[in-house]
Amino acid sequence: MGGFTAWLALHVTDQDAVGELARRAAADPDWPEGPDRLATFTDHLESGGATPTALQSLTDAWIRYASR
Repeated sequence: MGGFTAWLALHVTDQDAVGELARRAAADPDWPEGPDRLATFTDHLESGGATPTALQSLTDAWIRYASR
């Protein structure tokens, strides 16, 4: 694991939307390892029928990740 996925794994105990996304990613055996682009993860969530709220959580998490 590297990049965004590794960063997300650090947040599985967070009690916010990022933590919820992190737990979803940890439980998803098909969660992408990369490439490390927002579109990679957006496409994955969309292919699984993610809600607009889940997609917004992903975008929010990506902004936090990219600004670190």
